Amino acid sequence: MESNASERRGSDKTQVRAFLAAMQARDLAKAKRFLAERVALEFPGAPTMASLEEVIAWAGSRYRHVSKTLHGVDHCVTPLESIVICHGVLDVTWLDDTTSTGVRFIDRFELKDGLIIRQQVWNDLALVRPHLAPAGHSPL
Repeated sequence: MESNASERRGSDKTQVRAFLAAMQARDLAKAKRFLAERVALEFPGAPTMASLEEVIAWAGSRYRHVSKTLHGVDHCVTPLESIVICHGVLDVTWLDDTTSTGVRFIDRFELKDGLIIRQQVWNDLALVRPHLAPAGHSPL
């Protein structure tokens, strides 16, 4: 069992890294290959989305470009799924062409059979752009 979990751990971490690289390159066709048919994509201040096209449309109303610098990727295997957690910083180009750098983020991925079934994103963008905080929530 341990060697199987180790193999899965390495493979799933590789899958998540490849997905993030494809998304950053805006290669949606490649990124979709890492997603299960039914996927939940959850971002701060947004409804749960079920497609990359929804994510791109939503993100396009907030910023021009985001790049991620990974500081770490952690992984655990449960009997039902594999969980990969990435953390690092974002560099953002906003719609008005101003930038924010070093914005902390955490992405949590759930994978089943090697495919992403859920992505949850947390970040500090509302601290650098308070109007991005969901209605009724203070960014602090």
